[in-house]
Amino acid sequence: MSTNPAMSAQPKRERFKGITLPPSGWTLAALLALYIFTGLTGHDPWKNDDAVTIGIVHDLVANGNWLTLSLAGRPYPDAPLHYWVAAAGGHLFGWVIPVHAAARLASGVFTLLSLTFIYLAARELHGRDQAPAAPLLLAGSIGFLFHAHEAQPMLATLTAHTAAYWGLAQSYRRPLRGACCFGTALGLGFLANGLAPMLPLLPVAAFVAWRAENRRQAVLLLLGSLLLASVLAGAWLAALLIVAPDFLVTFWQDELSQLTGNRQPLLGLLRFLSLLPWYAWPALPLAGWTLWVKRRQLRSRSLAVPVFAFLLTLLVISVCLGARSAPALLLLPSLVLLAVPGVGSLRRGAANAFDWFNMITFSFFAALAWIGWSAMVFGWPEQLARQVHRLEPGFRGQFSLFGFSISLVATLIWCWLIATSPRSPMRGIMHWMAGLTLFWLLIAMLWMPWIDYGKTYRPVSASLARALPEQYGCIASANLADSILASLDYFDGIRTVELASAAGKQCELLLNHGPPSNGAWQLLWEGGRPRERDSDKLQLYRREERKGRPGPEQLDHRP
Repeated sequence: MSTNPAMSAQPKRERFKGITLPPSGWTLAALLALYIFTGLTGHDPWKNDDAVTIGIVHDLVANGNWLTLSLAGRPYPDAPLHYWVAAAGGHLFGWVIPVHAAARLASGVFTLLSLTFIYLAARELHGRDQAPAAPLLLAGSIGFLFHAHEAQPMLATLTAHTAAYWGLAQSYRRPLRGACCFGTALGLGFLANGLAPMLPLLPVAAFVAWRAENRRQAVLLLLGSLLLASVLAGAWLAALLIVAPDFLVTFWQDELSQLTGNRQPLLGLLRFLSLLPWYAWPALPLAGWTLWVKRRQLRSRSLAVPVFAFLLTLLVISVCLGARSAPALLLLPSLVLLAVPGVGSLRRGAANAFDWFNMITFSFFAALAWIGWSAMVFGWPEQLARQVHRLEPGFRGQFSLFGFSISLVATLIWCWLIATSPRSPMRGIMHWMAGLTLFWLLIAMLWMPWIDYGKTYRPVSASLARALPEQYGCIASANLADSILASLDYFDGIRTVELASAAGKQCELLLNHGPPSNGAWQLLWEGGRPRERDSDKLQLYRREERKGRPGPEQLDHRP
């Protein structure tokens, strides 16, 4: 019996068929999980929010005071939810991995929940076929990459926002479940980051209730959801009132200072608007495209709610939270929900151009990552190797078989993916997310030792610990950022008191950050990270006894 050559060739082609688009649940979950959990471990606490959060978690794990937060022995009035989850991770996995790595797993959990809730919200608003674009757009936003892999409490607030949008999106179909979801998200969001970040959700919920067919029922359910949120948030506040009223007063003072607003809200608004073009790429241009092609449908629920939510969130964070990168995360969910229809409505030429741009861009970045790794480890290319060591003096690269193997496999999968992915409106955003995942994985596997060498305070803390006298009473501090206080406490248990306090005025040692101090102090030690300038280094001083004990006014501690 003769066989048809065309039919015999078909199974061979099927063997090399790429993934289906839109991606199936398991494919989407595997890609997002790889992106989320890569890079959470394998490096020390870094400066700013990452170090501060880990410092608070370290204090929680060490002292077990879960009700009130503290940093390096000092009260730290902040909402506790993210720290609780991170400390739970430290307790569960601290025997396997360092506490700082276990604490960052909380960020992975909250990020995964955010992507899940934004998928569910998009499915309610835009349908099952378009929903996979939502987590791809959220995770693929460039600004999201900067915070998703650090110990960042704003990620818990982002989870609350996405869960709230899911609750509001299903309020028309399942109003009771939607109200319960919204109320829970609102209450846990308060426990995640306080009142100000959750304020935009209140008028958005009122807007959804006003558009409901049964307004009376919608208003009652909204009031019920607010009651549920009050119960969740009030449990912690009531416990504080009984056990630590001073902490509660300080916490509310900080909350009220945020609500009074930024002194320059217009400047904050302009900074957020200038931040968004790269921070929210590619969700922002796709959202703009959606508004253009569906401009006659702006009154529809699937478009009106995200537009209203974006404008309100932009206004509130500009007034209350200031133009910082972390609060801008809260702008992404509404933009993503608005951008989802734009993925499927792109014209063929624009979709192909976006796809080719993604494939070429991330293939180029992957090649750069490999070449840079070669320069760090093998010293080739020589000119690039010299630049690498100039940026981080003293760094010596070492070959890691594990990192090399994972990176090689990921690069080969990328080549297979761009060669076999079928034509689909989802192909461009899928290649963007896969390329971003590849680039981040290469950075985490190949470049992380070099990056960590320049960012960690571990060697600085160890050097300071060796320089401390065997016997001393206390260490006063001037101009030390919270991240430095957290790092010194985490690595070597070095704690200080504020110079202006009564205890600080009696300390025989002073730790200063920044320009050298004047006054009757003797310099004992100076240190900093490899590429820091002399003016940015830490200095340890001892009081000069022969000149008496000067008061704090004799010290020029400039900010």
